[in-house]
Amino acid sequence: MKIRTRFAPSPTGYMHIGNLRTALYCYLIAKKNNGDFILRIEDTDQKREVSNASQLIYQTLEETGLHYDEGPQMGGPYGPYIQSQRLDIYHHYAQELIRKGGAHYCFCSDEIQEQDPCIHLSDEEIQQKIQNGTPYVIRQTIPQTGITTFDDEVYGHIEVENKTLNEGILIKSDGYPTYNFANVIDDHLMHITHVVRGNEYLSSTPKYNLIYQTLGWDIPTYIHLPTVNKDETHKLSKRDGDASYYDLKNHGFLTEAIMNYIALLGWAPEGCEILSLNELIEQFDIHHISKAPAIFDIEKLKWINGMYLRNMPLQDFHKLLLPHYSFIHQSVNLLEVSRVLQPRLLQVNDAIIQETLDFINQAYPFDIQVYSHKKFKTNPEKSLNALLLVQNHLHEISDFQNDENILQFFINLARENGLKNGQIMEPVRAALTNKRSSAGGAVELVHIFGKEETLKRLDQAIQNLKNYL
Repeated sequence: MKIRTRFAPSPTGYMHIGNLRTALYCYLIAKKNNGDFILRIEDTDQKREVSNASQLIYQTLEETGLHYDEGPQMGGPYGPYIQSQRLDIYHHYAQELIRKGGAHYCFCSDEIQEQDPCIHLSDEEIQQKIQNGTPYVIRQTIPQTGITTFDDEVYGHIEVENKTLNEGILIKSDGYPTYNFANVIDDHLMHITHVVRGNEYLSSTPKYNLIYQTLGWDIPTYIHLPTVNKDETHKLSKRDGDASYYDLKNHGFLTEAIMNYIALLGWAPEGCEILSLNELIEQFDIHHISKAPAIFDIEKLKWINGMYLRNMPLQDFHKLLLPHYSFIHQSVNLLEVSRVLQPRLLQVNDAIIQETLDFINQAYPFDIQVYSHKKFKTNPEKSLNALLLVQNHLHEISDFQNDENILQFFINLARENGLKNGQIMEPVRAALTNKRSSAGGAVELVHIFGKEETLKRLDQAIQNLKNYL
């Protein structure tokens, strides 16, 4: 039998991390087995629906490479794939369920805590109430004896006494189905073989199975996923404003890194954790899914993102950063700026890049403390002498676009004057930035600024040091 999975989000806003992980796992399970990945929009909760949210779902799946085989935008043999367009289907099967004793009309105004008294109404009483316009729902009929069992690929064998299950609503008074009913009907009619969803639905699964059994349908394979938590006790939730996919994108994380990290939230590969989507398909194994909640660790995501940035070809990395360089007004070597940043950045966004490169447009105010460095045994007097040497010999650099040429200049100058390399290069770095630390050392900074700007900043630093001393 061909494996078919479905991702069935509700259009209630941006896609949060837990939802995107479910979509990814559905995709990986299908593609690992040469199966089909189906998208279904579950928009039966009309009060919570957010305008344009469906478009955000389509856009997110397209950007992340989770291309579905059947769904709202491309159709398929089992459509429509939007639940609000399938109301007649749900009402048909609700009536069939009533005929087979698996559901009943309920005219109660309050939520039923135990077995619904409306189950005892005669057909004549039911029809009279309907003719009188009494509002009603269709509620599931739960047997009060026996045990319902099922096997989950993650949580194993589960047994539940039927008398502990509440008789939930299947069709609401507005005519729309609840998730608890629509997902069973759609999964069967769309030939879904593997149902992948969060473990919050474990407790409801016995009720779904009673519907399958009453209608005489095969029960799918269940794969319930552990929650994704922000800490040890609190789940991530878009209702609480936790990060969505687009929040992470706006904070400078790459799509590939986000998807790689999300795959690790509850699943462990055998070996390297840096995996492309194709590599995830090859390695994914549902038996490696954990039962324990996964903790969303932003520092781990930063590390993975940094790995992706460092592994990019320089030209691709430079192209990624170019839109963020608009604040740089001077004539500096932008490609060299990117080369300096590539091994250092963990995220790519305006705030981080500007903070890292704020010394480029204008050097920081003079700070005498930056000219003392314990490791290199420098102080203001020694730094001044080093800068005077560099100032007098800077013309010996034949190519300011060649790092080897610049580095050799510093090495030769230090050796000829009985100094260590750092005793020359650290004062130059400090003079060019007036900061205790910076993106890039003396060689990279001279390359970035070029001869004219380097001399200008050296002259200013020398003057400031002379005035201080």
